[in-house]
Amino acid sequence: MEGIDFFTLFQGFGTMVEGGWILAVARLVLIALGGLLVYLGWKGVLEPMVMIPMGLGMIAINTGTLFMPEGGLGNLFLDPMLSDTDALMTSMQINFLQPVYTLTFSNGLIACFVFMGIGTLLDVGFLLQKPFTSIFLALCAELGTFLTLPIAHSLGLTLKESASIAMVGGADGPMVLFTSLELAKHLFVPITVVAYLYLGLTYGGYPYLVRLLVPKKFRAIKMKQTGKVKNYPAKVKLAFAVILCAILCFLFPVASPLFFSLFLGVAIRESGMKHIMDFVSGPLLYGSTFMLGLLLGVLCEAKILLDPKVLKLLVLGITALLLSGIGGIIGGYIMYFIKKGNFNPVIGIAAVSCVPTTAKVAQKIVSKDNPDSIILGDALGANISGVITSAIITGVYITIIPLL
Repeated sequence: MEGIDFFTLFQGFGTMVEGGWILAVARLVLIALGGLLVYLGWKGVLEPMVMIPMGLGMIAINTGTLFMPEGGLGNLFLDPMLSDTDALMTSMQINFLQPVYTLTFSNGLIACFVFMGIGTLLDVGFLLQKPFTSIFLALCAELGTFLTLPIAHSLGLTLKESASIAMVGGADGPMVLFTSLELAKHLFVPITVVAYLYLGLTYGGYPYLVRLLVPKKFRAIKMKQTGKVKNYPAKVKLAFAVILCAILCFLFPVASPLFFSLFLGVAIRESGMKHIMDFVSGPLLYGSTFMLGLLLGVLCEAKILLDPKVLKLLVLGITALLLSGIGGIIGGYIMYFIKKGNFNPVIGIAAVSCVPTTAKVAQKIVSKDNPDSIILGDALGANISGVITSAIITGVYITIIPLL
């Protein structure tokens, strides 16, 4: 705990101070320039296909500066001066899937591709409709992420291992992959396999949990519209994505590749680049997900999965998802009482950020008990907030846990 201070915890501020005022000013100018390029690309003054990703990249790289293990300032995006590749090339020439694994999986790139694809599926307008409700539910639905960490530690796992398996509670595969790469690389394979095995259970398992904890009379609640529905224009959603990307990359540079990928996907969606959106939300997302599944299968080698810790990981993974589901439903009940009955508690399960699976699960459950009850908009708001909250917790864990 001795090494933790404000500048170490929030490295965006720390690197601003450490780098000196000239570098700090230059970074701020480039951040502003990046925002301007995104705006000009969106307006069509400059080529959007180049300017929007370029502008957001400038923002992410200059806000996502962190202290490197070997000293000095750096980032987790790329090293343009990397030159010693002989050993890597030898390995890639021998093993069938080594190029795919080394160049896309073991460095988290495939997780970022998946997250970028997820970003194109997110309409942040649902979050902007009811931001406080969505954020509250998302925090409740991270119960498994928070509680599994001390449970895992009490079972003999290190804090880094515990944080990695606890992220399964966020129900976001790329987050688990990224966290385990950073904190527990020796358990990266079993943790990732456990995570993706269990994430497939959310669609089939959560309906039983909801029916167990939410009586039919609550599941059938039809919510009354209390205010005017706001239709946010694309420029507001794009501005939201750019600003939130800058803030989160600045606060938690260690997770900046994830933040950048997610909000780049949102920016592509809201900028009207249809051909790029079709590519990112189609071939890139589905291709990355397919290769992810293939590599996870190939990684399931007996000698790796016979590690005694794997049994603990299996138990802790399902515990994390169960607790998060329970937390989301508890949050739904709290909102029911706050809104004096004008809230369907089932929406809480959608805050577990398996996008868009849990939102669809929530609507499907409610429709069976009351076909006239439409909760999908509120469920998607909680769902999207859950994704962002899970990414923030990833940044917090990767930043804090190594310092403990």
